[in-house]
Amino acid sequence: MNDISIYFQAVNDSESWQGQQLGAYITKNLSDFPELEKNSCAIFYVPEFRGSGAENKSVASKFREAFYTLHHEQDWKSPIYDLGDILPGNTLEDTYFAVSKVVEELVKNQIIPIIIGGSQDLTVAMYTGYEKLEQLVNICSIDHSLDLGSPEEEIHANGYLSQILLKRPCYLFNHANIGLQIPYASATEFDLFEKLYFDICRLGEFNQDFTKAEPHIRNADIINVDFQSVKGSETINTKGIPNGFYAEQMCQIARYAGIADKVTSFGIFNFESVNPMSDKLLAEIIWYFIQGTMSRKGDFPIGSKSEYTRFTVFLEDAGREIIFFKSNKSARWWMEVPYPPQSGTKYERHHMVPCNKSDYDNAMKNEMPDLWWKTYQKLG
Repeated sequence: MNDISIYFQAVNDSESWQGQQLGAYITKNLSDFPELEKNSCAIFYVPEFRGSGAENKSVASKFREAFYTLHHEQDWKSPIYDLGDILPGNTLEDTYFAVSKVVEELVKNQIIPIIIGGSQDLTVAMYTGYEKLEQLVNICSIDHSLDLGSPEEEIHANGYLSQILLKRPCYLFNHANIGLQIPYASATEFDLFEKLYFDICRLGEFNQDFTKAEPHIRNADIINVDFQSVKGSETINTKGIPNGFYAEQMCQIARYAGIADKVTSFGIFNFESVNPMSDKLLAEIIWYFIQGTMSRKGDFPIGSKSEYTRFTVFLEDAGREIIFFKSNKSARWWMEVPYPPQSGTKYERHHMVPCNKSDYDNAMKNEMPDLWWKTYQKLG
């Protein structure tokens, strides 16, 4: 593993943590950078806000204090690291470079980075860290807006996705948004999402039925959370929005993101330590994500399907056969989408699409699943 210690400022922690508190369980970068093991999680903080047009804040460690006081569960076996802080560089591009290099090394070595930011344009740096891996990736944003932006504009916190789409080669296969509130999205952005066959689960849909969002989370490589999409009253934050996710919903999302076998990085952005409530909620979100990673089933259906129950449905109107798989380990569902034979292994991780049992039930009623159709268009 290449040396990434040069990018970090050590953690300042002189407390004496007891028993099963995370402060005692976590291996911290206090003075000597730790040796990192595979199949672990690594937390780091990036107080970079220039992408939002704001001045950078002083390094805040209050969320760490809240996080360290929490207790781990007895069956947690994998290591957790706190690598410290990546301080802003002389330019915004310097910070992007440092974050992308760290993400690249961690993901390559099967270590899940948990990034606390900083403005949400740091998602671009997360994505860039995957470019050297040369594999198509999916991004899932937990956000009240689409943050598409304009190709003519520079990267900024509320408009970074277009810059990812402009990269060549572009390794973004799919983008999903969970929590969109229509007043915060322009008609142009919404139309472009439709043309790109990207996925949207609006806040109202999420509130009615969480299972509509779960397949999008399970299909992602990168999860990025806009902390400001939490209802302002939940964190007593006057800068927040009136409608949004409840605290317990955000923790539920984090746990499902942790359980998802494909998810290899998790970012929480637009976080400001405005009061103890926001620090405590951030600490709980991180806790639930880590708990999810400790509970992974390893049942993403690549290779042998012997541990799955196969269902075949013929859609008379479309004249197509759709194959579903149900995991015998977790009872989770996937559907198979045909992909071009000349693509080799390029699309192998993307032609098995996470879905719900309701997609199977609707297919039995001769209804084409929306997720199947969008994936088919992108594969073709």
